[in-house]
Parts: sequence; structure tokens; C-alpha cells
Amino acid sequence: MKKNVTKVTSYVLLFALALSIIASGVASKAVHAIGVSITGSGGWNETAFVEWSPVSNAQGYNVYVKPASAADSQYKQMDTQLIRQYPSKWRADAVGLAAGNYVMKVEAVLSDGSKESNVSSTLTVKAHDRSGFAFANQSTFGTGSGAYNEDGTLRNGAQVIYVTSATAQTVTLDVITSSSGAKQTAVGLGAILALRQKGYDQTPLAIRFIGKVTDSNMGSSINSSGFLQVKGASAYTRMNTTIEGIGNDATVYGWGFLLRNVGNVEVRNLGILLFQDDAVSMDTGNVNIWVHNNDITYGKAGGDADQAKGDGSTDLKGASTYTTISYNHYWDSGKAALIGLSESSEFFVTFHHNWFDHSDSRHPRIRKGTIHIYNNFFDGVSKYGSGMTTAGSAFVESNYYRHSKNPMLISLQGTDIAGGAVGTFSGENGGMIKAYNNSVVDLVGGLIYANSNAGSAPANATSFDAYLASTRNETVPSSYKALVGGTSYNNFDTTIDTGVNAADIDSVSTVEQVVTAEAGRLGNGDFTWAFNDSVDDTSSDLNSALMTKILNYTTQLVSVGGNSTPPTSTPAPTTSPAPTTTPGTSIVHNFTTNGKTSSFFTIVGNLSTSKGTVVYDGLTLTQCLKMESSTSVGFTTTTAKTLTLVFNPANGLKVKIDGTSYAMTNGIVSVSLAPGTHTIVKEDVTNLYYMKVE
Repeated sequence: MKKNVTKVTSYVLLFALALSIIASGVASKAVHAIGVSITGSGGWNETAFVEWSPVSNAQGYNVYVKPASAADSQYKQMDTQLIRQYPSKWRADAVGLAAGNYVMKVEAVLSDGSKESNVSSTLTVKAHDRSGFAFANQSTFGTGSGAYNEDGTLRNGAQVIYVTSATAQTVTLDVITSSSGAKQTAVGLGAILALRQKGYDQTPLAIRFIGKVTDSNMGSSINSSGFLQVKGASAYTRMNTTIEGIGNDATVYGWGFLLRNVGNVEVRNLGILLFQDDAVSMDTGNVNIWVHNNDITYGKAGGDADQAKGDGSTDLKGASTYTTISYNHYWDSGKAALIGLSESSEFFVTFHHNWFDHSDSRHPRIRKGTIHIYNNFFDGVSKYGSGMTTAGSAFVESNYYRHSKNPMLISLQGTDIAGGAVGTFSGENGGMIKAYNNSVVDLVGGLIYANSNAGSAPANATSFDAYLASTRNETVPSSYKALVGGTSYNNFDTTIDTGVNAADIDSVSTVEQVVTAEAGRLGNGDFTWAFNDSVDDTSSDLNSALMTKILNYTTQLVSVGGNSTPPTSTPAPTTSPAPTTTPGTSIVHNFTTNGKTSSFFTIVGNLSTSKGTVVYDGLTLTQCLKMESSTSVGFTTTTAKTLTLVFNPANGLKVKIDGTSYAMTNGIVSVSLAPGTHTIVKEDVTNLYYMKVE
């Protein structure tokens, strides 16, 4: 009995102690019962995301990302625009990540000033597939990675602007407009690109779209044909620009893109709905263009009978070359891709891992070009697959055709004129197709090989749809020629750099699985539709139910921004001695995190957060000191040092240090300093983001 009394007494005491601890906690801090509850996360191609439930008394959120194996001190704070609110959740997407494992931390800033945080599980990030002609022979022709390095990280000195329905006409950026480095502040996305059209400012630029941006949101930023124009001063002007969607719901709605006279431009991770004319028109004098991972649905009806679904989806012409079109999801497109119009010389384009989802024709339709077509999923194509005319050559390999009509056509021969048909391609001369290792399941129409009876008709050396190669690197004999025009296959795939190695080619048995999982936007995007194969495989009519869903598409986005402020360093007490610059030490000033507060630098001038974003040494810099007549930065060194300054704009400008002018190189000025007192002042109007004395 005594033992039982002792046990009960112990329970009572423990219970009382627990109540005391709870009461003490309540008294010292407001109760936050849930904290940050992460509800979803994942990695994709050079990006990762995290989602969480709203915290009831949070006034804002900060989100950070770091490599999974790195110390907590390596967390990098993400731009606030990458944090968005939806009806029942918040979400943040980290972009510009090299392949690897990462974790993301969500920090809720509570109304009483305290903070709560939670960390995601390990997120695996993959690299984008940089294959094809946009990446061939880079030492001569460059790359198609736009504002990004080949590992997926932003290029040094890159600028970043964010475009939403609210900011499309008000976003600002200072653009260099002359060879002397003069610049002008452009207001609105169209104005920014119009000033860059002059060709003086080739600073890498990432244009990041968030949510649904309509033609009415764009206003005068698009032209009368419904295009946002990305143009250069002359053919192949290097624009170093990436146009990208953030997350899985970035959508351009009611308009499209016109690329002309530009080099190194990337368009990715966007839904393009109800465009006028073309979704992405690569029109005249472009090089190193990469259009990938986009969802492309119906355009607005044109004036011709065959334009009920819009005109072209991804058309290319006018001596545009070294282009890769990959991992796009074409939803019942009427005309997927016209490649070439009236070119006088050879050009080079790659199509790979695209999902031609019940689209009708032009996958692609080729004139003159040298085209590589591999690992695409032709899913219930109703008219024809790839069409060859006008002395072109195409290598068609390891594609999967499911219940698709006429997988390969050459103008005025073979299946194109079978049964007395007049031909598909307006009487144009033919070209040549080399086919290898394609899977054709439940063929509709015809497929005649020149040197095999493996198709739907006996071999025919004079009127065929393609030459069937027995090995990938087989050379097509010159004796096989187009019936009309006499063109022989140019065997480009065995003689030049195509930007594709055999290891880049997925097994044809996996093409359907790979493409349906990876084509289109992140996570297949926020727009869904299930086709009825029994009807839609063979019908080229506009799907009225699909069009209705497109017309009624609305975004679920509620707001953009974490509604918090970047953390700032605590100013040093006025009684503390200023730091000394002993050998081997560095003094760093980051205007984004420190503003004008420093115990080493004396800073006079105005700050700004509207001059664009700069990425330097792994940091995302969003606040700057405006270099104006009234601006000055002073400091003293006791030993010889090196001063590094980071600016935006990045090219053609100068700053004055100790009375001497120094020109920027990619936005960087690095100067050796003798011991003594130093002063930084304006030479040209620019923006200073970061300083380091080491």
C-alpha cells in the first residue's frame, strides 16, 4: 500500500511540474501551436520547390536554400518574388541550381517579431538536357543557355527581373544604349527589350514570369500581332537572355514570342495559351535558340480554314539556325512546327523529347534545313509526322509513334502521292529522310522504306518515305535521291557536330514513359486534359471541350512575395573600435543585407531595390547604392589591399576611385590599393551592389 501511495504522489508531482512548465512557457511567449508545416517539396531540372501551410500569426516568410551537405551558414536567401501565396498554401521555387542534392528552409516571421522555421527533406535536382544543335560546336557557335551557365547557375553579373500580371508594364531596368555606356531607365517589359534591341547591352538577363500574364496585362509591351519582341540590332546579336516561368503555373495567355536577329536566347517552363499567330516565332537571323519544357495549347483562330487552332506553334525561318526544340508538350496543335520558308542555305535544328499529343501535322514540316529528330512521342497524330521538302535532310531516330498517321513523308513521292493523292506540300520538291530504330505501333496510313519492306508497302528505291538505316552511323548512298528535285541525303549525322552523342539517345522502349513524365512544365504544369484516343487519334477538328477549358483557365495564384524583409546585420555599437585591415583579412559590404550601415566604410548616397538583381559569388543581390553626383564611399587601409566592386549595369561604364577612372568588366572593377585613405565616387551613373577589401 505504501508503494502505491508513493507512485500516485510521484504522478501528481510530475503533473504539477508539467503544468508549471507549460504555464511558464505561455507566460514568456505567445503560443504558436503549429509552427511551419511543410506539406510538399521536390526537385526538378535545375530547380527545387517547397510548399507549406499558412502560419496563422505570420506576417511574412523568408525561404533559404543550400546544398544538403553544406553547413547551415551556407544557406542563401531566395528573392522574395519566388515566394507565392495560393488559396490553401504557400510555395517557393529555387531556380538556378546546379545538379545535386539540396534542402530548403522556410522561416515564418511572426507578429511578435519571433521566428519559426522548418527544413525540407533532401531534394534531388537534375540538370536540363542540353543536347542538340543549340549546343553544338560551342567554341564557334556558342550556346543556347541564355542567362545561365552550362551547369544551370546564373552567369556572373546576370540581371534578373520578375514579371507578373501587375508588373508587366511597370517593371524597370537600366539599359545601356550607346557605345559610350550611356544608359536609360526602361519602364515595362516591352520597353526594356526595345532598348536592348540596340545591341549595346548584352548583360545576361533572366526574365522570370510568375502566374498568369494576359495580353491585357502586357498592354503596349506586345505588338499589334500579339508578340513580345525579343530582337537584336542585326542578325545573330548575342542577347544572352532567358525567358522562364517560375513554378508549375507560369502562363502567358493571349500572346506569344517573336525572336528576331538574336543569339543565345532560351524560352522555358511556360504555358502558352491562346497565342496569336505563333506561340514562339523564330523569325529571321537567330542563332543558338533553345525552346524547351513548355506547354503549348491552342492559339486564336486565324483567317484560313486550317488555322482554327491557331497558326504555328514553334515556327523557324529566315536563316535562323543552331536551334534546339525539346521537351515541349504540344496539345492538339494544328501545325506544330514549320521549319524553313525561303532559305537559300543550309541551317540546323534539333527536335527531341517533344510530346506531340494528338497534334495534327508539321512535326516538323521542313524546307532546306538539316534536321535531327529523335526521342519524340508521336501520340495519336492525325495527319502526318515529319514532312520533308526542298532539298532538306532529316535524321529521324528512336522516336515512338503510337497510332499515328504517315510518320514520315517526302514531297511528291511514296505515301505522299499514294493512291493518286496530289501531295501534301504544295507541289514542292522533295528532300531526304534517314530513319533508324523508330518504333511504329498501330500504324495509320503508310510508311515506305527505300531499302526494306519493313513498312506498310514493299521496298521502292524510286518512290519512298525514308531510307531505313541498319546502324545509327550508316551512310546513306548517294544513289538514293528525292524523286522530284534529285536531292541526296547529306549524311550530316556522320560528318558534323550535332550536339548529340549516342549516350544522349534514350532507348526507344522508354520514350513514351520519359516524354510523358518530363515534357512540358515542371510537374506537367497546372493545366490538365485527358484526350479520348478512340476519337482524338484520328480527328483533326478543334476539340471544343478543350477550347472551353482553355478559355476558362484561371490562375490560383493569390499574391507574389513573402511579405517579409531580408535580414539586416546589426549595426556595430558606436563605442566599438573600427575593424583594422590586417594582412589576410577581408572586409565585405553587401548593400542587400547591410544597407549603408558599416563600421569600416563611410557611405553617403541613396539606396534602391528597383535596379534589377545581380548574382555574384553565389549571392543574389537585390539592393544597391546609386552612383550619383552626391554619392561617396570612404575608407582607410593600413596595408596594401585589393578592392573589388560589383555593379549593374555591367558593361561599358566607369567608376572613379581616388580620382582615377576604372572601367568595368562584366560589372566588376578590381583595383590594387596602397595603404591610406580611399574614396569611391561617380564617374558614370551606375549601381553598386557589393564591395570587398582583401
